[in-house]
Amino acid sequence: METSPVRPTFLNLPPEKRERIIDAALAEFADKGYEQASLNAVVAASGIAKGSLYQYFTDKQGIFLYLFEVAVGVVRRTLLSVKEETREADVFTRLEKSLGAGVDFIRRHPRLFGLYLRILYDQRTPRRQELLQAVRRFAADYFTSLVRQGLSRGEIRADVPREAVIFLLDAVLDRFLQAVAMPAFDVTLGLDRAAPEEVAARGRELIELLRRGLAPPAAAGAKGEGNPG
Repeated sequence: METSPVRPTFLNLPPEKRERIIDAALAEFADKGYEQASLNAVVAASGIAKGSLYQYFTDKQGIFLYLFEVAVGVVRRTLLSVKEETREADVFTRLEKSLGAGVDFIRRHPRLFGLYLRILYDQRTPRRQELLQAVRRFAADYFTSLVRQGLSRGEIRADVPREAVIFLLDAVLDRFLQAVAMPAFDVTLGLDRAAPEEVAARGRELIELLRRGLAPPAAAGAKGEGNPG
């Protein structure tokens, strides 16, 4: 963002009060979407004066954009943690752990992911194209680093086009997470009726398919022989 949507007065508030305002705003925007979100409801839920809200943020759009920044920050910390913890693992293990972290993120922060879905599917969202491009750029950067290392280690076939691989990984993992979050998006895997261990197993199936298509033949065959699925 060119300028910050949040004012210094908000950042100087006690952490508990900041969290209360963020939680109230997130519930309103994630549950109702930008157009239908009510600042009066945010004020009532957070227990502050409406005038105070405009001392903290530029306007309604400013509150929404700040929530987006908060969501991106949580996702960034989550994935960087996974990246660091799996740095010695092969690329497909890292992808599986990343997908698992995404599922866990949805369970722990359903409204943060709900905010992303609102941006993705509600064309009335302000600066929608810009926000979606920011999300995709972050995902592309993340997958690029994993793919680059996978190629350097010989875990991914050297003849596959790197850009297409990155696009494929982003599309498959993001679509899986959407299906986890919204049962209406899933008519094949049955994730809405699945226990957590079954969701994890479905995720492993997808990663295994990716590995069979992207790993060098010898590596893919060796792994596949030990996998009854």
